[in-house]
Amino acid sequence: MRATIADIARAAQVSTATVDRVLNARGGVREKTRQTVMTVAAQLGYLDDGGPIVPVGRPVTLHVLLPEGTNAYIDELEAQFQRQSETLGHVSVIVERLPKLAPLALADRIASLRGASDGIALVGLDHPAVREALRGISARGVPVLTIASDVQHVPGRQYVGIDNSHAGRLAGLLAGRFLGAAASSKVALLSGSLAYRGHQEREMGFRQILNEEFPNLQLVEVREINEDRALARSAVGTLLARHPDLAAIYNIGGGTIGVCEALEETGRSKNVFLFAHDLSEAKRAYLLNGTVDAIFDQDPTQQVREALASLVSRVRRFRYTFIQPSLRVIFRENLPAA
Repeated sequence: MRATIADIARAAQVSTATVDRVLNARGGVREKTRQTVMTVAAQLGYLDDGGPIVPVGRPVTLHVLLPEGTNAYIDELEAQFQRQSETLGHVSVIVERLPKLAPLALADRIASLRGASDGIALVGLDHPAVREALRGISARGVPVLTIASDVQHVPGRQYVGIDNSHAGRLAGLLAGRFLGAAASSKVALLSGSLAYRGHQEREMGFRQILNEEFPNLQLVEVREINEDRALARSAVGTLLARHPDLAAIYNIGGGTIGVCEALEETGRSKNVFLFAHDLSEAKRAYLLNGTVDAIFDQDPTQQVREALASLVSRVRRFRYTFIQPSLRVIFRENLPAA
């Protein structure tokens, strides 16, 4: 039977809270106590047998690679990594913002981290160059973790994020139920960029459920807005002029504020349903005034907590029970406190 945290605490003569803090590399524990807990954990078989244990006192360096731009969700990821990393003992988290939708630049940066990083987290671009760079650094024993959007076929990589196909299906279900089955209705889909596998999966899920259950909904346009607020605003203005009877918009990625601005400028904010992703302070106001009808949120606080715990556990070679973040649907009536 596998040892538990309680077993380690009993053998090391410390509290379970202390064991938890040591295993998750948090501060507030004396070095001697840390070493005792890690030794006991190893003796009880709690630690991974896959390689050498990184000494607790030796600093661990993690790199987080995020795209530049105005996406509030990415900004919140960066803020959470910086905030939560302050609670980790002997762990340094370096957050870098790289040119968005630039797979070659991302691949080059990943390759350059060989020998300089103990673990890497990134919002993945699904591109052969990025995939090959991740394979190369993973083969050297560096843990790799993708956030929000995955990169397939990289041995050993871990994904932290929602099931994007399910999110797309949920958006389609809400659109179908909001609009009803009685009459034909036009809907449009906006994508931040199909370079993100997560956006591809959301589109696929959305299309699937429309075909399966809501044949009266006509998907009239799919537009890429490159996660850009100004481009989103312009694209939606053109979209509404071309389809004055448009009934709903599903925005897969960033740029939602631009979409809201276009709907309000054209006087369509109350007769076009808008479904979007990732709650932010700006989107709260649009939920409250009815411009946005529902937001599919993936909770960056929980994502970063799981990402850091997973990477640290893999570097330290101890077992960690990973909890995949869940999808939340937020309406005006269940809007959480800021």
